[in-house]
Amino acid sequence: MSVRQSKAAGLVWPLALALPALAILLALGTWQMQRKEWKEDLIAKITARTHQPPVALAEIEKSSAADAEYARARARGTFRHESEQLLWEPDPKQGPGYHVYTPLRLADGRFILVNRGYVTEALKSPSSRAAGQLPGEAEIVGLLRAPPQRGTFDPDRDAKGVWYWRDFDGMARAALGADAGKAVRLFLDAEATPANPGGWPQGGTTRLTLPNRHLEYALTWYGLAATLVAVLIAFIASRLRARSA
Repeated sequence: MSVRQSKAAGLVWPLALALPALAILLALGTWQMQRKEWKEDLIAKITARTHQPPVALAEIEKSSAADAEYARARARGTFRHESEQLLWEPDPKQGPGYHVYTPLRLADGRFILVNRGYVTEALKSPSSRAAGQLPGEAEIVGLLRAPPQRGTFDPDRDAKGVWYWRDFDGMARAALGADAGKAVRLFLDAEATPANPGGWPQGGTTRLTLPNRHLEYALTWYGLAATLVAVLIAFIASRLRARSA
């Protein structure tokens, strides 16, 4: 169909609007398929790393930050319990509560912030779970997590000292003061076993199941593209029939 015929049939503007929209829908569908491949690769890496024997923290530090994420690590040191930080993190089964982040002083004088696990609202105060405040040197096995980027709506720490996102720099300053610069730039999520004396905090809080609905999203975008094509074809056919009548 020539440009003159398209103008005569009143199709120029509909085509000018529909074709870019179609390109955008197809691009969005393709992007979601690429995201699907990325997510499946990430899930495979997480699964593999979480089932490997724990490696000494010093060894993992020699690798890249990407390789450290979700790596199973072993760290030995002494907890600074008086400097623990609380992250608001309700449990789906147990209700409102917190994750307890405590600095572990390593043999070389540095620190790593250990997510020792979940405590209920009733156990917010360390005095209510004194048995779990491990004295002396301890060895912790867990999964390493890189500090996240702050979300658009993540609030600051409140007046009671509770955190609402894993603010590494803020937590390190609050917990370590002048020693904040000695913190290893990773979190260590302690495993559930061995359990802490008294049962609290409860380790094993790392979320290992990542949502992967990218195929569903891709099919939605491709479906909208197909619908647009069908509507456009029907529209063109109706215009041509009206012109030839």
